[in-house]
Amino acid sequence: MTAVQWIAAEWPAPPGVIAGTTLRQGGVSGGRYASLNLAAHVGDVQKAVEANRRRFVSTCGLPAEPKWLTQVHGANVVRSEDLGRSEPADAILTNRPGEVCAVLTADCLPVLIASEDGTEIAAAHAGWRGLSDGILEATIAALKTPPPRLVAWFGPAISQQAFEVGDDVRERFLARDRAAAGFFTGNTRGRWQADLYGLARLRLKKAGLDRHYGGERCTFGEPDAFFSYRRDGECGRMATFIFRMED
Repeated sequence: MTAVQWIAAEWPAPPGVIAGTTLRQGGVSGGRYASLNLAAHVGDVQKAVEANRRRFVSTCGLPAEPKWLTQVHGANVVRSEDLGRSEPADAILTNRPGEVCAVLTADCLPVLIASEDGTEIAAAHAGWRGLSDGILEATIAALKTPPPRLVAWFGPAISQQAFEVGDDVRERFLARDRAAAGFFTGNTRGRWQADLYGLARLRLKKAGLDRHYGGERCTFGEPDAFFSYRRDGECGRMATFIFRMED
């Protein structure tokens, strides 16, 4: 049986902070969700999802299962200790050791943020809608640590080469910041290739967070490693997670 695999975040991790993203191998789900699908909302068998989550917690050495968010591609941020079962949110933060912040993705950009001393951590789900609506700015604003003392890591997302969008998406970003134009390249079909990583870097820099890492992987282009909604339609989800070890 294939073991659960995950990518450790490559960044100047604060003391005691563990972070990374799961790959799609090592679970029990079948078909379109093969094999380590961690999402309960995509049509997979519930028992398979539960088994996958147990494997995830065990293999990645999590101190507890994450408090899973009801993600809606918005800009709402919640504290882990305040999270209700059905409250929609696309970012979660905590200052408590032993609590796991996580988001689920399959092309959207997962962003982890931590204070340089490790006392505050956050995970944000930044698809193009949430990114354009300010999910990263809202997450930074919800943290008590000043932005210059924060670091961020980008988990795997769809690359610019694979992410085609229309005029509506481009205009939505430009309405907020004209500098976003530099992260859209026209293609031969009269549409645009959008750079999610670049747009996220722009937003973080404008918010005062200059230290950000990652952004080299493409979920669409690596089918053996990642789920991709744009590539496959109905599919599973990876988890991007962060926690601080108990003192």
